Amino acid sequence: MPFTKLVKTPQYFSRYQTPYRRRREGKTDYYARKRLITQHKAKYNSPKYRLVVRFTNKDIIAQIVSSQITGDVVFTAAYAHELPNYGISHGLTNWSAAYAVGLLVARRALQKLKLDEIYPGVEEADGEFSLTEATEDGPRPFKVFLDVGLHRTTTGARVFGVLKGASDGGLYVPHSEKRYPGFDIEGKELDAEVLRKYIVGGHVAEYMETLADDDEEKYRNVFKGYIDDEIEPDGIEDIYLEAHQKIREDPSPKPTQKKSKEEYAAESKKYKQVKLTTEERLAKRAAKVQSLVNGATAEEDEE
Repeated sequence: MPFTKLVKTPQYFSRYQTPYRRRREGKTDYYARKRLITQHKAKYNSPKYRLVVRFTNKDIIAQIVSSQITGDVVFTAAYAHELPNYGISHGLTNWSAAYAVGLLVARRALQKLKLDEIYPGVEEADGEFSLTEATEDGPRPFKVFLDVGLHRTTTGARVFGVLKGASDGGLYVPHSEKRYPGFDIEGKELDAEVLRKYIVGGHVAEYMETLADDDEEKYRNVFKGYIDDEIEPDGIEDIYLEAHQKIREDPSPKPTQKKSKEEYAAESKKYKQVKLTTEERLAKRAAKVQSLVNGATAEEDEE
């Protein structure tokens, strides 16, 4: 009998601690969460706010959240599916849309706190690195910490688009410029023109032009929505700049038209399979048998 090494001993199992449910599901990084929600004891019951950014396949979620004993409390939120209200109808998960969502959640939060006029932020995006500084006479800026969850914080990642939008929107988010697109690692400098290009959709326009020249069929498939709405590469920058202006004018959430219970019931009944009666099942079976008999007869006639 060969020697088998006992990898997990009884001592291992007796000391095993079951991870939290959301850790087992791979949803929460508790190492990071502990440091994001822990507040200094001298600040007593002051909430510590986080800018929570999450990406789905078709949406971007940005929430300003504080943690309590009973659970997390959302102060305000903004979503990429709200951007069509401001003129952005395509590419709702790209870097430029992420910036717009960050700008929207920032202006919405400051409007709720009545700080939107005191801290206007960067009114026209220029790509320069800046942090919101406190005014001499007024209250200090609203401070939040970026919470990226399990997202990889690589240089140029879209989560930093939301960060840049929130910072330009007037929130104080402690960060550096090292993870923005356009940052040169060797020179330790940020290329503001490259960053501005990403903010106003310049990288999308460049890809449209390149694809239109190299592969027209792929261009029509990838940018079908742009073509249908007659959006040219030269007009993308204006769309985002106008959207930024509209967000600043009115960042308040727009109520959506909800369907009634009758409408939802009618929608679900369209796909519901109706149960057949006994007579209908027998008739269906007889018709199927008859079709098979007719098919066999036709084959015999051909032979």
